[in-house]
Amino acid sequence: MLPEHRDGSSPAGADVRLLMDGPAGNMIHSTVPPHQVNRATVHATVSEFWYVLEGAGEIWRRDSDEERVTPLAPGMAIDIPVGTAFQYRNVGDKPLKFVCVAMPPWPGPHEATLVPGAWTPTI
Repeated sequence: MLPEHRDGSSPAGADVRLLMDGPAGNMIHSTVPPHQVNRATVHATVSEFWYVLEGAGEIWRRDSDEERVTPLAPGMAIDIPVGTAFQYRNVGDKPLKFVCVAMPPWPGPHEATLVPGAWTPTI
C-alpha cells in the first residue's frame, strides 16, 4: 500500500514514499508539487525506470550521445540509464506523480551528484 506520509526527499527534490525494497532494486512513489523545478543530478551506479501516474511534466536527459527534453504525462514510461544527467519539472497546476524503480537498490544520498541542468531549480 502507498504509505500515508512521505519517507523523505530525493536528491533532486521530489517527495518520496518507499513502496518496495529488495536485493535487485527498489520502488518509490514520487510527487513533485505544481510548477516545481527539481535539481539536476547524475547517478553513479543506479539506473531508473519511471511510470507516470498523474500530472504534467518534462524531463531533460543528457548522455554521451544526445540531449533531449521529453514530456511527462500519465501512462508514459521512461528510463534513466546510469551516468545520464537528468532534471525534471512539473509544468501543471496539479502534482506530478510517478513510480520509480531503481536498479540496483538506491545506496544512499552519496549516489547522486548535482550537475548543471536545463532549467533553474525552484527548490
